[in-house]
Amino acid sequence: MPFTISVKDLTKQYKNVLAVDGISFTVKKGSITALLGGNGAGKTTTIAMLLGALSPSSGSIHILGHDMLGNRYPALQRMNFSSPYVDLPWKLTVRQNLRVYGKLYNVPDVEDHIVKLAKELDMMDFIDRPVGKLSAGQKTRVSLSKALVNIPDVLLLDEPTASLDPDTADRIRTLLDDFRKKHHTTILLASHNMREVERLCDNVLMMKKGKIVDTGTPTELVKRYGRKDMEEVFLDVARGTGKGDQTGEAA
Repeated sequence: MPFTISVKDLTKQYKNVLAVDGISFTVKKGSITALLGGNGAGKTTTIAMLLGALSPSSGSIHILGHDMLGNRYPALQRMNFSSPYVDLPWKLTVRQNLRVYGKLYNVPDVEDHIVKLAKELDMMDFIDRPVGKLSAGQKTRVSLSKALVNIPDVLLLDEPTASLDPDTADRIRTLLDDFRKKHHTTILLASHNMREVERLCDNVLMMKKGKIVDTGTPTELVKRYGRKDMEEVFLDVARGTGKGDQTGEAA
């Protein structure tokens, strides 16, 4: 299977708002791809359609060889998602939350697996604390642990290091990269942290006004725009001062 994710002519229309405008892209197995763009660019809507949480107005999505519009459930069992903006049940402890999700995915030896995850994400100090009593950074780590509980083949991440201090964020990036290498997991992430993108990502999809306007590796994009880093590239695209009005398709 050359591509784990294949999207063709994907569109989402909300009455008079065209949130996603006929985008096409592919993501290679075992790669980390960034989906970048300013607020309202269409990133969250795109991820929601990949997950099946939103139905597209038109277009096609294939993940792990499955048609996500016709029969997404075999693929969903091998996928997971994390966002610090989606709350887990606040009254349940971290351990209880992970136990519920572990059992939903039929994770073997779930209790041992939970402890292993908690140690890797430095959560043992609060594993038996209700999620509602955690700090923003702690909740981010819990959300990520939920996403890793079934050792997914496809991982969709929305701001995976939001609210984390620099040290913890750096360790999480290392964990994600090691996890990807060990399990050959394909990762698609939306992020506003350009240093994170430069460090982790093999490919970048730049979105603006619902379209993919440019693609390439971080190094290729920095060179193409004549900038010193991805943050300057991001600003060029968001402000329309560079090559960001072109359209492109990921290879």
